[in-house]
Amino acid sequence: MSRDIIHFLNTGMSDCIILESGGRFAMIDAGEDSEYPKHKPYLKYRGYEKEILEYLLKNCKGADGRVTLDFIMGTHAHSDHLGGFDTVIDHDEIMVKKAYLKPYHHDKVFITERIFWDNQEVYKETVDALRRKCVPVSEVFDREKITLGNFTITFYNGEHKKRKIKFGENINSVVTLVEKNGVKVLLAGDMNYKNGDEKLIAREVGKVNLLKVGHHGTVGSTSVRLLKALMPEYAVVTNKKSGIFPDVRLKLEKISKSEIMTTVEANGIAAVIEDSGEIRFEKEIM
Repeated sequence: MSRDIIHFLNTGMSDCIILESGGRFAMIDAGEDSEYPKHKPYLKYRGYEKEILEYLLKNCKGADGRVTLDFIMGTHAHSDHLGGFDTVIDHDEIMVKKAYLKPYHHDKVFITERIFWDNQEVYKETVDALRRKCVPVSEVFDREKITLGNFTITFYNGEHKKRKIKFGENINSVVTLVEKNGVKVLLAGDMNYKNGDEKLIAREVGKVNLLKVGHHGTVGSTSVRLLKALMPEYAVVTNKKSGIFPDVRLKLEKISKSEIMTTVEANGIAAVIEDSGEIRFEKEIM
């Protein structure tokens, strides 16, 4: 019997989320990667390509023995979100049917991030892999609704916006709403509250049952206004407990009174959405 699950993988302080419903699969972000540009040797984060591939091949194969992803979606051009996509796309036992990926505009991001981070490089690696495998890419998908099995999925911030002020790439993060039988799960990517984006999305989405906390629970995310609108019963943070900023933890505990779960200590979390509307959590999934 097929299940309806949102898999939050343990990829350290990076995002990799797999949607499963009615025997169909999709993937949002692909964790940090291990390869960095030679001219930026100071970028030495741990990559999770091996763990992601193992999880997909073990848990997401169809009757034909292959992994088919109805779509992949990269929230924004940071290596802790796009990093593993080229490895996944190029794998012979994985087929990606479609990609949602906003264009990255190098000149629209503030200069410090352009110099010290590898946004351009990781974005190009993802695009090149999609071209090699002839995967169709949608670059404008703001408020687009699609279905995946029993899930209804809506994308927010899914198109490039002209900004008067240059911010970091996090401001361009796509946010995903997953719904089933009245249950609402908001996957906040690295959304932050600069330029009013959290305010706008909070007003449109309203109350949710589960929040994937924005930006790994770190600085600049999860405003008071957002939590007052969403009031999630559960909060999943793609990080370790000690990595959650004190102000974010305080807001989750005092405003929404959310039960906080972290992917590192849990070693991955599966949120099983039952037909009754109950969300049941399975841990140690990696």
